[in-house]
Amino acid sequence: MKLRTILALIAVTLSCQAGAQSRDEIILEMNQAFKQGNRQKLTQLLPLARGHALEPYAAYWELRARLDVAAPSEVQEFMSRYAGTYQEDRLRADWLMVLGQRRDWTAFSAEYPRYRMNDDREVRCYALLAQSLREGPAAPAGLQDEVRRNWFAQRDADDGCTLAARTLIADAQGSRHLTINDAWRKARLATEANRPRAAAAAVEIAAPNALDLFNDLSNSPSRFLTSKKLAVFKSRREMVTLALIKLATTDPDGAAVLLEGKWKPQLVAEERNWVWGVIGRQSAGKLGNDALDYYAKVTRDSDLTDDMLGWKARAALRAPAGPQWPLVLRAVDAMSEQARKEPTWVYWKARALLGIANAEASRAEAQRLLESIASVRGFYEQLALEELGQKITAPARPAPLTDAEKEGARQNLGLQRAIYAILLGLRPEGVREWNYTTNLAKPGGMNDRELLAAAQLACERELWDRCINTSDRTKAELDFELRFPTPFREAVLRRAREIGIDPAYVYGLIRQESRFVMDARSNVGASGLMQVMPATARWTAKKIGMDRFTVDQLNDRETNIAIGTGYLKLVLDDFGGSMPMAAAAYNAGPGRPRAWRNGPVLEGAAWAENVPFSETRDYVKKVMSNTTNYAAMLTGQPQSLKARLGQIGPRDSSQPEPFRDIP
Repeated sequence: MKLRTILALIAVTLSCQAGAQSRDEIILEMNQAFKQGNRQKLTQLLPLARGHALEPYAAYWELRARLDVAAPSEVQEFMSRYAGTYQEDRLRADWLMVLGQRRDWTAFSAEYPRYRMNDDREVRCYALLAQSLREGPAAPAGLQDEVRRNWFAQRDADDGCTLAARTLIADAQGSRHLTINDAWRKARLATEANRPRAAAAAVEIAAPNALDLFNDLSNSPSRFLTSKKLAVFKSRREMVTLALIKLATTDPDGAAVLLEGKWKPQLVAEERNWVWGVIGRQSAGKLGNDALDYYAKVTRDSDLTDDMLGWKARAALRAPAGPQWPLVLRAVDAMSEQARKEPTWVYWKARALLGIANAEASRAEAQRLLESIASVRGFYEQLALEELGQKITAPARPAPLTDAEKEGARQNLGLQRAIYAILLGLRPEGVREWNYTTNLAKPGGMNDRELLAAAQLACERELWDRCINTSDRTKAELDFELRFPTPFREAVLRRAREIGIDPAYVYGLIRQESRFVMDARSNVGASGLMQVMPATARWTAKKIGMDRFTVDQLNDRETNIAIGTGYLKLVLDDFGGSMPMAAAAYNAGPGRPRAWRNGPVLEGAAWAENVPFSETRDYVKKVMSNTTNYAAMLTGQPQSLKARLGQIGPRDSSQPEPFRDIP
């Protein structure tokens, strides 16, 4: 069905007004005006958008652009007029932010209970602060813990969580006992993450007179550590700890020398442990052989963060003499309860128990851990299945959707508006409305059957990304045909046969790269189904003999598939057929996995877990998991993820030299 026909049908369903589609350009023009902050144009165009299927979008843009000067009555009128829509609750979140910034806790507290999304950490911090101010010592005992979690999790400085933390630290009444130590911990976390604004905000809470010193240590931690000003400063140890952390992020060996020498006797054990943890984490992230030596200087693992402990476990997995299972087990056991529940660490704890098992109880616990995650849902879930002696197969499809279930999805106005917006070219806006409708519009989101109906509707409209993401959320009912669709099947299978590459691998990679969105474009300029960079496309076109290629052809489906698969096959051959290394090369460039493979020979899962870049590490695991599930679907035969991962180590010197010019 052509785009214009689809738009017309949806518009009739939504607005029952014949002239709606003729005003599509008004909606697009208003979207541009909103992005440009053109309040006057938005106000002028809004009357022309009345009655359009996407009127809630237009009205939201117009009011949001001037929300800082809007009267409360206008906000309430908007919420009443568009009650139940994504735009109503989106504006409510924006309005709550304004009220929090104004410190209007009475109005904030009145509006907050109607906030359905509850997915904004800063708004939540404002809400916790308002509750604390309102209830005083009678506030729930866990309130300060939630503030602490949200504050620590914020990537950068924000008003809501910073204000809540500052207020609770300043007021030590009753159960509200955030402390100065929490502020120093936040400063450490932000310093290690290279978030200077967030670190400075935390230092200002802990020691307001230390801001100038903090700026000095941020600019040059090594020079700061020799500063005479430091000798008489009250919070000397805390500032030294921050300086050593800052230095460790760029020069872990240099920080180790200073910590082992001048500063060792002047810091307490907890401070030394934290800095050694940062040094060990930085060394492990660079695949350094001395990472475990640094971690060995930590006297109490519970002083370390989950991130530090995760890298300790990774370093233990790639130890030169083979996996150090006792160290893996110790690191995982020291993690927070939340981290220990992640499939990654459930799996590796089970493997560690099996690796050092000397009692039936250890083997029984490993079995229990593996059984708790074993499924076809993801990388470690699949590996757990194989550890239990099972293969990966495509599950039986759920019972077919009933006509009533399908109709419920078709008549859902939130889904309809999202489809209209996406097809009109407002993909980000439509995706947000779709996600709100499926995930947040009601507590807990849609149930499994509703999600399957929504996913099938998306697949029917060829909105493959919404189909995949929506079906991925089901808990009990797994429909692999929706989770792992095979669009453009003839083209993909034909091309895979021509160049001798596994079509499941191609599908697994496309699913991760673009979710089959034809016009997908990354923030670094990659295009199309297989997200090919222009320079990579030109190089590949020459290698595979594609004459007269121009970059604008990447928007053509057949050309994009030919270039993307051609490059993938060249990289795969360059890495001796290793799918995980080729996937890493596709995401991060071939030079990096060439370096990452140097060291001990590792099982593929341990190698993938040690990929230094979190984005690439996640990418490799998802591509390999996708590939295994696609293979189960396409062949109808049981599959092994472990076999696809293989073993990875240094390049065999007898093999041909790699293509040094691969982009």
